[in-house]
Amino acid sequence: MNRTLTYTIENEYNGITIDKYLKKKGYSSANITALKKMPNNVMIDDEWVHMNRKLCTGEELVVNISEDESSEKIPPVEMPLDIVYEDGDIIVVNKPAGLSIHPSLNHYEDSLANGLAYYYENQGKPFIFRCANRLDKNTSGLTVIAKHLVSGSILSTAVKNREFHREYYAIVRGTLTDKIGTIDAPIGRVPGDTIARQVDLENGERAITHYQVIEEKNGHSLVSIHLETGRTHQIRVHFKYIGHPLIGDDIYNPDFEYMKRHALHSHKISFKHPITGEELEFIAPLPDDMSSVLNN
Repeated sequence: MNRTLTYTIENEYNGITIDKYLKKKGYSSANITALKKMPNNVMIDDEWVHMNRKLCTGEELVVNISEDESSEKIPPVEMPLDIVYEDGDIIVVNKPAGLSIHPSLNHYEDSLANGLAYYYENQGKPFIFRCANRLDKNTSGLTVIAKHLVSGSILSTAVKNREFHREYYAIVRGTLTDKIGTIDAPIGRVPGDTIARQVDLENGERAITHYQVIEEKNGHSLVSIHLETGRTHQIRVHFKYIGHPLIGDDIYNPDFEYMKRHALHSHKISFKHPITGEELEFIAPLPDDMSSVLNN
């Protein structure tokens, strides 16, 4: 994926070298190392310059990102994609339940990554899959994919620094006594199980989930959830722990009367655009299988 980024040097950056300037803009050391191997990587006044060249106020620095290779072991596969937003740096997709994020042993050609590989191959563009917020196969909703190495690095840092905000919707069994609350309970592995997790008060890692009940109907509760930490299966484990498991959860509540998959949806995401710094927010409505539980 090719991308040209242009920066006008402000007075506060006068006299610093290009590589230091790029680091202040969120480029990682790995990004800068990769850029050095690309043709015409950094230019001023249409001329290529060294990364150690000092910048002057008012100059225009042009960064040319050129990635010619595509992700290995991700065969392009045509499939429908619900693209919510796309620009030169990111793409936001509303992923359906039942679709894996990336290929695995049992899903080598039926993942979101396969669909995106086809989408860009069809445009004659290489594509390396860099997903900022991975969702479980059976979790529906919004996910963000970076289109080049710089946006990928900046988004990754935002996620680590908790500057990438996610709101989930879940349907849980029963009626919660506290309509607004926080679940603070450490999570660890279930001994002898490579997948399942449990609340482990002695050896688990701290996990914090904030929630608010949105609606109560038909013996279920629609809950809005914000995660303060990001442990594996955190939402599913925490709500089972307080006695209100997600319906349709094949691991923690295998009752499929109302749902054939766990009732969890990535409803809203908000974050700063990795290149422009603009505040972005996207919302994906509740999918039909979840809304039907509340409306029937």
